[in-house]
Amino acid sequence: MGPGMPPFERRGNEPKIETPKSLKDIPRFLSELIGGFFKRLGYIFKMVWETGHWIFVCLMLAAILSGIIPVISSVISKEILNLLQKYYLAPIKTTFFVAVGYLIVFMFAFQIMQDLASRLNSFVTRIAGEKVVRYVKLQIMNKAKEIDLAAFDMPEFYEKLENANREAGHRPIQVINQTLSIFSGLIKLVSYTLILVSAPDMWWMVLVMAAVSVPKAIINFGYRRKTFRYIRRRSKERRQMNYYSDLLVNKDMVKEIRMFDLGDEFTKRYDAAFGIYYKGMRSLIVRENLWHITMTVVSTVATCVLYLIIAKKVFVGQMMIGDYSLYTGALMAVSASVVALIEHSAQIYEGTLFIDNLTSFIEEKPTVVPIGERPQKVEHGVPHTIEFQNVSFAYPGQDKLVLKNISLKFRPGETVVLVGLNGAGKTTFIKLLTRLYDPTDGRILLDGKDIREYDTRTLYDMFGIIFQDFGKYAASVKDNIRFGDLARELKDDSEIIAAAKQANAEDFIDRMPEGYDTPLMRYFEQEGTEPSIGQWQKLAIARAFYSNSDILILDEPTASLDPIAEQEIFNQFDELRKDKTTIFVSHRLSSATIASKIVVLEYGELVEEGTHRELMELQGRYYELFTTQASRYIEGNEPSPEDKT
Repeated sequence: MGPGMPPFERRGNEPKIETPKSLKDIPRFLSELIGGFFKRLGYIFKMVWETGHWIFVCLMLAAILSGIIPVISSVISKEILNLLQKYYLAPIKTTFFVAVGYLIVFMFAFQIMQDLASRLNSFVTRIAGEKVVRYVKLQIMNKAKEIDLAAFDMPEFYEKLENANREAGHRPIQVINQTLSIFSGLIKLVSYTLILVSAPDMWWMVLVMAAVSVPKAIINFGYRRKTFRYIRRRSKERRQMNYYSDLLVNKDMVKEIRMFDLGDEFTKRYDAAFGIYYKGMRSLIVRENLWHITMTVVSTVATCVLYLIIAKKVFVGQMMIGDYSLYTGALMAVSASVVALIEHSAQIYEGTLFIDNLTSFIEEKPTVVPIGERPQKVEHGVPHTIEFQNVSFAYPGQDKLVLKNISLKFRPGETVVLVGLNGAGKTTFIKLLTRLYDPTDGRILLDGKDIREYDTRTLYDMFGIIFQDFGKYAASVKDNIRFGDLARELKDDSEIIAAAKQANAEDFIDRMPEGYDTPLMRYFEQEGTEPSIGQWQKLAIARAFYSNSDILILDEPTASLDPIAEQEIFNQFDELRKDKTTIFVSHRLSSATIASKIVVLEYGELVEEGTHRELMELQGRYYELFTTQASRYIEGNEPSPEDKT
């Protein structure tokens, strides 16, 4: 790397190969370097093969034709020129003209074949590019379905994801094309070398052209590696640029950005991130091109000298004009082939390094998986008991405990309300309960067994849940509700309509242009409807009702509803929960009065537990929060943020 540039730091998924410290380490170094290269290259070939066998066969055929046809055309061109030169000396010129005519026809026939090979390569490459994008995107999507939720809290994960998505479209097919270009280049290199070696006293010219071509290729190879390392190291700045540029065109953010006049601020931040990224990239580009200019001058001078030598042979009668055309063309082809071989190798090596972004992401192993060889199946439609035993939790990469030594038991049919100020750990508690995360310490029992012993899919099916940041899907109203249980077979819409009624969403749905078939959001449909946040929340509640799960979990599900609408929802809960366990978080403590158990969390610790009456008589933290909020309502005001729990 150049002066003033920060030292390279290995980040995330770059293949780690230790530089040899002595001569005896060189074989090991080469083995790791070459072995890793061919492993990644094999992965890419397998990927393209699986997208379509015919694609690979067509690309290989085009590569062979691209290597053979130019050599044959050069030989035909040489024969044409030599015959034309002899034409002036020949007594029977008609014979020579017929021979030249045949050769010209052959030459253009091969030209047609070359054009067809080029068109075949272009056609197949475009088709393959589309299919490979689909293949890679599906791999990424399928991996995202099983990866730990904890991964989404780690910057390194987003680096892998961003790199994998960025390279998905062009890298694999680019590497395949460059590999096949090497194959066709080798055909040309060997063929033209044999032509030069077979000529008298010209074998040494091959060595000269190779000698002046190799340094150019080495420079190219070295700077491809440096560019890869630099792009990897500056992943943070690239993500910042994408983030700030996307903010200004994000439809959900544009209102606030416009009102607070944040456009200039985010533009400056984008420019600052670009400045950091551009400075190093510019330095790499400038130095690489200075080296290339120097070597181009050296190569051109050497080629000029060789051309003069061949021209002299023609001048003194040792060669004919067609020979001059063939041999000078062969020299240029040898030079171009040597450069292309090493350059394509460098680009393939760079491409396979970028493919590590994808393979590293795909090889991520989930840790939130069942323990034991035979995962337990959760029995549905029966009451369940849940118990936290000395549970503590810290988010990945952090030492601070969000929950501290929680011990708590939920019995079948209980209605539990979680109470606490913002940051008390309520949502984290829900994530542990549903096994989106595993505790740092302690364990959680479901029906007396460690929750980790259960199959995660059947475990998730047990919960009907609405998070604070509930999903808003660009789909129809019907689909937004049906997503609560896609496995259920529907004969008609009656169950979807019933769920909407239970969530008090039926009235606003009936007023929509197409009722339950109305497309929501305007991502895809011009006539799409944009519901209010309160309407979205009712749809999320309907989705939870539709899931018909054994345990209902509602993480501030009515935060965007008015008190009357909220009370209507809770009245529905009373009818629906029956023998089900219901756990919900609500910042309006009036809803806690219907709970059979209230759990008060503060700074990640369980500070109080009991019924509304018991906790009011205790006159502790819950009493303080409840009376403070009640006084606000008596005065006719909504509770302030510091009063919300």
